Amino acid sequence: MEATDKRHIRESGVEARIAAIAEPVADGLGFRIVRVRVTGERGCTVQIMAERPDGEFSIADCETLSHDLSPVLDLEDPISTEYHLEVSSPGVDRPLVRLVDFERYVGHDAKIELHAMIDGRRRFRGFLEPVEGNEVGIRLPDAPEGTDPVFRFPISEIAEAKLVLTDRLLDEAAKRQREADPLEDPEIETETDNDEDAGA
Repeated sequence: MEATDKRHIRESGVEARIAAIAEPVADGLGFRIVRVRVTGERGCTVQIMAERPDGEFSIADCETLSHDLSPVLDLEDPISTEYHLEVSSPGVDRPLVRLVDFERYVGHDAKIELHAMIDGRRRFRGFLEPVEGNEVGIRLPDAPEGTDPVFRFPISEIAEAKLVLTDRLLDEAAKRQREADPLEDPEIETETDNDEDAGA
């Protein structure tokens, strides 16, 4: 795997255990895991975002991953309670977890949160700069006059990053969608109920 394709921004705890189970299944289907979240929605919901290497993820892709992943999660049993499995595309204002994500969206508005403070701050919002090596750059539009508006840090220092929904981002997403499949809905989710008592 190339360095730009490695998922640098990752989960912890039970979400990391689920990701470790889901990633080999997704890889085998030609998909990439973007993010795993466990929420208290509907009791307990496991949300898995995934995509193809080109950033697309269709309704059929959601259904395929959900179908293949559900029995593996049942077998591995990372959560000791009933849960709902939701598989979806990353969406337009997507998380950024790989260097290739930052490269693909250079010039777009993004929010970045670091593990630790740099120059007294952990949160940044601005426009993505080209990637240099393993470093991500963000240009701050509100930087004080006379200071360098571009902050750079290794991707390993980023705790969370995502795009900000803007008209430009929506326009580009709509254009990509029309080129891929004019009838496809990129926001589709598939859900699977996991009932620990099923069949008992």
